[in-house]
Amino acid sequence: MTSVRLWDRASQLPAPTNGRPRPEIVALPPSLPTPEQLFTFMRDAELRFDTLRMRIEERTATAEGEHLALIETVLRHPGLARVTTTEPERGTAANYELWISDGETVRTYSATHHLGTSRPVRRPVAGLDDPDLPGMSTVYQPVTPLPAETLPETFVHPAGFCQNVLATGRCRVTGETEVAGREAIVLECDHPRGTEVWADRPDHRYEVSVDRETGVITRLVELIGEQVTRDALVVTLEPDAVLPPTAFDFEFPAGTTTIY
Repeated sequence: MTSVRLWDRASQLPAPTNGRPRPEIVALPPSLPTPEQLFTFMRDAELRFDTLRMRIEERTATAEGEHLALIETVLRHPGLARVTTTEPERGTAANYELWISDGETVRTYSATHHLGTSRPVRRPVAGLDDPDLPGMSTVYQPVTPLPAETLPETFVHPAGFCQNVLATGRCRVTGETEVAGREAIVLECDHPRGTEVWADRPDHRYEVSVDRETGVITRLVELIGEQVTRDALVVTLEPDAVLPPTAFDFEFPAGTTTIY
């Protein structure tokens, strides 16, 4: 199933029921969906759970060889989220970056540099809900924000990635697979719009696995020709996970330098 038609429905959620938005597509059919159907299903991913625990292993190819990062995400709607990133090659002592939000304030902490920040949550740009705007000019407004331009944001809130990246290339649903012990739909995209000059080339493509139950992205493989430049794999995905009461507690350690 192939499509080259631009999908521009990232912000077009159904009208809320009893004050709460609901997914437009409750569940995918047993057969393979079209790319447009899959994108709409993915857009509403975070509406299918109240809490989430997710662990991503990201491998990237650099001039120095393969680099591995581990990204742990927990969230509770609305507004509570915690993202912890570690790099195993640096060892275990003081090796993590933390991003944590209560929906009003975002705090970050670098254990490596003993630096912290605390600032209000960034408010959305005014006017983006104007019904006269074309679809491609609107954005998805998340129930629980995650750090911008990160894998957790892309995986849990894939609407913008579908609209602004995947839908700009030639997409096809190619089959099904299993990721983290869960069924997933596989979508391939040839020559999506590159956000970096070096990747804006005709042999740039993505292979994306989408969780069949939730719509969360569970694997993202980026290729230049046949060379894999990034392989981000979800190894743990627990929608509606039971989270401890202290899951979102955090105090800056003694000696932290607060930048702002």
